[in-house]
Formats: sequence, C-alpha cells, structure tokens
Amino acid sequence: MRNVKRIYRNINLGIPIDRNDNKKQRWAQMLRIAFGQSKMIDKPIVGILHIVVYLGFLVINIELLEILFDGFFGTHRVFAPYLGPFYNFLIGFFEIFALLVIISVVIFWIRRNILTITRFLNNEMKGWPKTDANWILYIELILMTLFLTMNGSDFWLQINSSDPNYISAGYFPVSQYLLPFFDSLSINSVIIIERTAWWLHITGIFFFLNYLYYSKHLHILLAFPNTYFANLESKGKFSNLKSVTNEVKMMLDPSIDPFATPETNQVVPKFGASDVFDLSKIQLLNAYTCTECGRCTSECPANQTGKKLSPRKIMMDTRDRLEEVGRNIDLNKGEFKSDGKQLLENHISSEELWACTSCNACVEACPIGIDPLSIIIDMRRYLVMEKSAAPSELNNMMNNIENNGAPWPFNQMDKLNWKNEF
Repeated sequence: MRNVKRIYRNINLGIPIDRNDNKKQRWAQMLRIAFGQSKMIDKPIVGILHIVVYLGFLVINIELLEILFDGFFGTHRVFAPYLGPFYNFLIGFFEIFALLVIISVVIFWIRRNILTITRFLNNEMKGWPKTDANWILYIELILMTLFLTMNGSDFWLQINSSDPNYISAGYFPVSQYLLPFFDSLSINSVIIIERTAWWLHITGIFFFLNYLYYSKHLHILLAFPNTYFANLESKGKFSNLKSVTNEVKMMLDPSIDPFATPETNQVVPKFGASDVFDLSKIQLLNAYTCTECGRCTSECPANQTGKKLSPRKIMMDTRDRLEEVGRNIDLNKGEFKSDGKQLLENHISSEELWACTSCNACVEACPIGIDPLSIIIDMRRYLVMEKSAAPSELNNMMNNIENNGAPWPFNQMDKLNWKNEF
C-alpha cells in the first residue's frame, strides 16, 4: 500500500488534464487494448506468447483464492467438495496453462538473451532494465514450477498416503508426470516437498506483487487506466497551450495595461515543459506504464537512421526523473527542494528532441496507448518559446514567416517573380 501511495503521489505531481469525456468509447478502448490485448497481435508469434503469459497470470491466480483460504483456515483443497467434477476441470486447465507459461517464458528469455534482436540491445536497455526483465521471467518460471511441484506431490500423496487431508481431488494432466520422482521418497518427505512448494508459491506471489512497483511490469496494473485515459483525438492533432492562449487574450483585451508590473505573488505562466512538474498527470502515468518493449523505438524512423532519439528512452528517462523527484520529496518530508536538475538536458537532450519527425509511429506502435510524442512536443515548445533554442533552420523559417509571410527568404513583393520565367 505504501508503494501504491508513492506512485499515486508522484503521478499527481503533474498538471491536471480532463480525460473524462466519451466514457463509453474509453471503456471500449480499455477492454479492447488492455484486457483484450488487441494491439499485441500486430506481431503474431510474440503476441500469442504474451497472451498466454497474460492469461496464465490471470487464470492460475484464481487458484490463489483457494490457497489463501487454505492458509487462513488450515484446510486443504477446500473448494473441491463444493465444485465436484468442475474442480477437476479447473485444476487440469490451470496445469495446462502453467506448462504453456513455462514454454512461453523460456522462449522470451531466449529472445532477450541469446537471439540478436536490435530493440533489446539499445543503450537504454543495458544494466538494470535488462536485469529487471530477466528477473520477471525467472520469477514467473519459478512460480509455475512450484505450482506444478505442489500439485504433483499432492497427487502422489492422494494415491499413497492415508492422511485424511489429501483427499482425492483434481485432475493433473501435467504434474502427473512428476510422480516417478517421488516414488523413492518416504511419505513424510513428500509431505515436506508439498508443503514447501505451497509456502514458496504463496510467498513468491506476494513477493512478485510487491516487486511490481519497482519494475517495468507495473504495466500489468497500470495498462488499464492508461488505455482508459489515452488521447482519443486524431493522431497528429496538436493541442493549444493554455498559457499561450491566455497571453493572446490578454494582448487583445483593451482593459489590460500591457505595461503593468506583475504582482509579486502572480505566477508567471510557463510555455512548454522542462521538468516533470510541467507535464500532465496522464504523461506521468504513461511513464510508469511503459513496459520497455521497444516497439516504439523499432518503428521510429529517426532511430532507424542512426539518430540519437529513442522514444522508449524518453519514457524511461521521464520515469527515472519522476522517481528522483519522489525520493527528494521523501527526504524533505513532503516538500520538493531544488536539486539543480531537470528532465531537459539532465536526462533528455535537445538533440534527441529535435531528431523527432513528429510522425506518430511510436504512438501507433505502443501496445498500451503510451504517447512519447506529446512529451517531446512539450519539451520542444519550452526550447522554442522559453529559451529561443530552436535549430538554426527552424529559426530561419520562423523569421522568414514573421518578416516575409512565408517560410522562404524572399520579400513579399517578389513572390510572383516566378511567372516571369515563363
């Protein structure tokens, strides 16, 4: 709960944004993309394997209800007498999924660590990101193995033990093949294996649930609100800055003195974003939701042509800075004290920002509706409007528009000179 509150607080450091419109469309989008995994099928093989792991995570954890109930009340397979033959079907169904998850996890590990897949080899994936991804795979592999070991030893005890706890219940299409490993052991030894697997399984699940908040796999939970609050506007449609709109209104309002000195406590509006405080809550939610899959980066034309930009890194850097700010607040008893750093330049360079072509390929590619482009655009706006730090080509174009009414360096009186060539 402490981790949930910490992440919730960090996200709320962002600027509020209203995304409560079109609720029916938003619910449909969340169910289709987050729950239905519709965008994962863009890459069929990987998508199917991911769906297997995702469904396995959901389906097998249904048995967690029985495991918890047995742990609290000292019972054993308490649901079996009430569900009858359906209980056998459930256990068999869980076991098949457990095996499929193990196969999928092994394939994912091979893809990340043995095969040469470019998007897993980018600089931002070195160190902790790679370790974190592997840890998740190891945890899932261990949990599924413990589940099958628990069932296999339980099945052996149902056959060979007179202990009334081990009633005949369940169908074990996978773990039944583990029975030969227990034949040379005593009943007490198998009971110890069964109980140890039970305890390690439930302990592992609790460890996994706590580890999520330090891992990229937080997207398991955040993908649902992230897809619900995703932008429904047409891709490529830029929003107006309220700060700019207010400035223009003030310029056009004859009742406002343009030479008046601002009040001491008046907050001067900021154009664009240079730090996480200038981003919206949805953008910060995006950062926490990023699963670091790299689909955005692999589709980015700037990245493909050797530019420094990686949309995945933009999201990872935003999350890293947000975590840094959160630690600052924790150390200073709920108040942020300037650390002389910001998201721009300390984490994301202007070179990365200006490499972006604004094509929206990264937004389209993301399987859970994350929008790296919105952060890039907001930081560009800051560079242009606050720092006048646009590339020379862009500055020349804007000067030409201001002076000549067109992007080209020709006087307005010369616009029609081209006709004299014919």
